[in-house]
Amino acid sequence: MRRSAVALGRVAPAVLLAVALLAAWQAVVVVGKVPAFLLPSPTAIGGELVALWPTISGAIGVTGRNALVGLVLGAVLGIGSAVLAGLVRAVDGLVAPVVAGLAVVPVVALAPVLYTMFGAGSELARQLVAAVAVLVPVHVNTRRGLRQVRQVHRDLMRAYAAAPGQVTRTVTVPAALPFVFTGLRLASSLAVISAIVAEYFGGPRSGIGSFITTAAAGSNYARAWAFVLGGVVVGLVFYGVALAVEQLVRRRSGPATA
Repeated sequence: MRRSAVALGRVAPAVLLAVALLAAWQAVVVVGKVPAFLLPSPTAIGGELVALWPTISGAIGVTGRNALVGLVLGAVLGIGSAVLAGLVRAVDGLVAPVVAGLAVVPVVALAPVLYTMFGAGSELARQLVAAVAVLVPVHVNTRRGLRQVRQVHRDLMRAYAAAPGQVTRTVTVPAALPFVFTGLRLASSLAVISAIVAEYFGGPRSGIGSFITTAAAGSNYARAWAFVLGGVVVGLVFYGVALAVEQLVRRRSGPATA
């Protein structure tokens, strides 16, 4: 009961702020007679959201699946490359400039190239775009976490004749976990954003980004905003799941990773 009250106390201010902002938005549009092509009202957007929910939910599923594949692929590559770079100095020198280069690759340029390579009807291009966006923050944060272990701690474990696996399990991993999850939380949102942006530039017309461009091209801006809300839902779900997994792992791991 007490936990529920605490959780409600944390959520209530955000909910009240959201309601106040929506009310102010509606008032500005109605009182100021703002044209719909400049800023549709929340009620108009809500009407489109309800009317088109079957289509929006389908688009959420497509974009969410692409973002999830990209998130998993990018996270595996990011963590794996960071661990390998931490073990082998030569690999670190090779991987660092590659990651730096991927960090500045524009999605608007990458997506059309991948569509040409894999075909306009394939979802793989969007998944790869999301994976590239995910790889960078996961690699950088994981590599930073692996560097947090002080040499004195490693020397102490060697003095106790600890095996390399024991050192990794008891010292390296607990020190790196908070940084890994920081990277994953950042990457969860980036995966969704990248998947949606990649949908702007071709491919199957089934994702949220595709419907946003179609609605905007037809000057139906309330509908476009309704699909934007669908993208917000996907992003919040991804971030919430990443945060929940982090909290679960921290509780099971104990105070070492807190």
